[in-house]
Amino acid sequence: MDGANHSVVSEFVFLGLSNSWEIQLVLFVFSSMFYVASMMGNSLIVLTVTSDPHLHSPMYFLLANLSFIDLGVSSVTSPKMIYDVFRKRKVISFGGCIVQIFFIHVIGGVEMVLLIAMAFDRYVAICKPLHYLTIMSPRMCISFLVSAWVVGLIHSVVQLAFVVNLPFCGPNVLDSFYCDLPRFIKLACTDTYWLEFMVTANSGFISAGFFFILIISYIVIMVSVQKHSSAGLSKALSTLSAHITVVVLFFGPWIFFCTWPSPSIHLDKFLGIFDAVLTPFLNPIIYTFRNQEMKVAMRRVCNQLISYRKIS
Repeated sequence: MDGANHSVVSEFVFLGLSNSWEIQLVLFVFSSMFYVASMMGNSLIVLTVTSDPHLHSPMYFLLANLSFIDLGVSSVTSPKMIYDVFRKRKVISFGGCIVQIFFIHVIGGVEMVLLIAMAFDRYVAICKPLHYLTIMSPRMCISFLVSAWVVGLIHSVVQLAFVVNLPFCGPNVLDSFYCDLPRFIKLACTDTYWLEFMVTANSGFISAGFFFILIISYIVIMVSVQKHSSAGLSKALSTLSAHITVVVLFFGPWIFFCTWPSPSIHLDKFLGIFDAVLTPFLNPIIYTFRNQEMKVAMRRVCNQLISYRKIS
């Protein structure tokens, strides 16, 4: 029997972040500012890496793709959240909710694989510098990118395959500001206990597995470097600190969502805002703060854009 035929819910209502006008104003200003900043910062990284021949290397290729994905992270939930802040009735269509869930999981899967690829890139650069260009060839970089999108698409399709035909008869209220899978499933008018468990376990195991792979890879890099010299370890730590920070910022909320049995609503929403608004803003800052080559290239691109506008 096709569960979709028994669905009478055509839209979902978000309760949003707060009913307080003052808090809503703060959230609107905060979210708008960081959304614009993250879009500008990540777009500038993509533009800089694409246009500057000095940055046509595996490390910057992966960084540009991570920034491109962060543009997606910012755009999946933030514009709708900002638009809804002062609206009394915050609604999203059934199809819109499915699309939002789909892209959240696609982007999440792609970013996980890209972070693995960036960790591998740093391992080769630090531990096997003489073979770096041979191992991290253009073919290898493209393989990483294709693998990332394949993993992201498969992960998202598998998640949605469990829920797309669930019957929804009401209620249709989501105590959130975006469509997240666990709350979406709970609104189905059927027993969803095992389905909730499978979906949560799927995301939880994938997130935890990728996180531990990354942490182990960073430990292997540091142990390998320490065998040669303590000075090399200090340099490696300086290089890896940005990567480790981004990994913790990305995986922290994901693992919390997937493994915490009944999180506080307020904490849940705070982590949701952090993941949707702050993380895409922090990533370009973290990766460019200590990277002199990237800062010089970005300054050069900005100067070229200013000169072009003056001429126009």
